[in-house]
Amino acid sequence: MVNRTAAGRPPLTERRKAETRLEIAREAVRLFTTRGVAATSVEDIAAAAGISTRTFWRYATGKEDSVRPLLTAGIELLAGVLGAWRPGQDIAAVFDAAARRTVADVPTMVSLVRLSQTEPGLRAVWLRAHNDAELVFADAIARSLNRPAGDLDARVLAAMVNGALRAAVEHYAEGERADWADLTVVVEKALRTAMRGFPDG
Repeated sequence: MVNRTAAGRPPLTERRKAETRLEIAREAVRLFTTRGVAATSVEDIAAAAGISTRTFWRYATGKEDSVRPLLTAGIELLAGVLGAWRPGQDIAAVFDAAARRTVADVPTMVSLVRLSQTEPGLRAVWLRAHNDAELVFADAIARSLNRPAGDLDARVLAAMVNGALRAAVEHYAEGERADWADLTVVVEKALRTAMRGFPDG
């Protein structure tokens, strides 16, 4: 678990590590978009991010894996939303309130999701991020519904939410725009569709 300051923020060293991971991810996407994944090396990404190759390997297990922080930001946001949600609440309203407090690098993330549709290595990272997220979502939903950990209903509902999030982001990435406000509208619509299967209380 990440240590946090009295204000609830991660310590400076953790924030710097997170910023470094994001910078590596952004540069990787930029290079993948301009050069192609096959033509981009770990050394290229490290140089663009202003770090050594040795440092790169401390933050990622490969060039495709280095983009993961751009994908997990939205997943972490939704996990927090599911933890705050209570039966009977409009999930989209809870998501909207959380999204307004979030700054997201949407253009870069959208470019990455577009690439993931044609690049097998990036597709694997995208799907693995969602696979890992499903248990996190299930735990958050179980707490919100006052169910025990591992509850089957919570796991099924988590799968529905996870699928809705992935479908919404991929659908949005098919378009031309890359705006956080527009993306949240699409995600909220998908969440409302998924939440129709949730109990009211």
